[in-house]
Amino acid sequence: MMQVSRRRRAVVILPSGLTLGNLFLGIWAIVSASRGQFELAAWLIVIAGVADMLDGRIARFTSTGSDFGAELDSLVDAVSFGVAPAMIMYFLFFQSGLWSWTIAFLYVAAAIVRLARFNVEQAGMAKTSFHGLPSPAAGGTLATLYPFSQTDFFQRHLTQLPWNQLAGGLMLVVAGLMISHVLYPVVPRFSIRTVGGWLTIAAATGSLIAAFTIPALFFFPAAITYITWGLGRTVLLGFLERLPERDPLLDEDEEEDARDLEYADIRPRRQMGGRQRPPEEIP
Repeated sequence: MMQVSRRRRAVVILPSGLTLGNLFLGIWAIVSASRGQFELAAWLIVIAGVADMLDGRIARFTSTGSDFGAELDSLVDAVSFGVAPAMIMYFLFFQSGLWSWTIAFLYVAAAIVRLARFNVEQAGMAKTSFHGLPSPAAGGTLATLYPFSQTDFFQRHLTQLPWNQLAGGLMLVVAGLMISHVLYPVVPRFSIRTVGGWLTIAAATGSLIAAFTIPALFFFPAAITYITWGLGRTVLLGFLERLPERDPLLDEDEEEDARDLEYADIRPRRQMGGRQRPPEEIP
């Protein structure tokens, strides 16, 4: 019995341990950026993103999720994917300007607002889509810009662009997308029963190979592709004026809860004079 209790305690502690590890990586990234170690700082943010993905999945798999864990995760994400990427960009591009640091402030503010809204709207877990750009994706986009800038491809074709202005614009765009209602897909579930499932497995396998073999060339373009996909899909559907069959800001479980609330609103009207009226008598 004692061994079962210890195992249960270890399972409960594991997600929070990963969350605090995420915080450690975020603080380390800030310190590294302040020392000019931008590439190290970038990969620390990427690893923090992996830890952030794992802690939630482990909590759901082991049924050890809690309100405390969700709040802790949001506070940590505000540091690792809000403050840390903003400081990387500040030390890279904005130290010389008198008020240029306000761009970093706007990004951090958007990340915090996005995390707070995520807890309220989606209860800390997205089932079908994220409402707005996820903060790990936003932070990873900014952080991996520096490793990408050190590649031969960047040096040959992109180095002549005005990157100070582009970096500021990129920060403002991802900040705006975080607090928008542009829908971004969650990590799809793997399946071997459908063609789409096999394509998902193939894409995931290719991404893993690229992430380990050519990380500097992979992460930033992949992040930009993810950002463009969600934004472009939303704009295209807007031009086509296609209204969704259901509210895109509600997950399936939330739709059922909304229907239950509507039914609860009309139930008191069935009563009159201390007795329940038949359904056909309801006004």
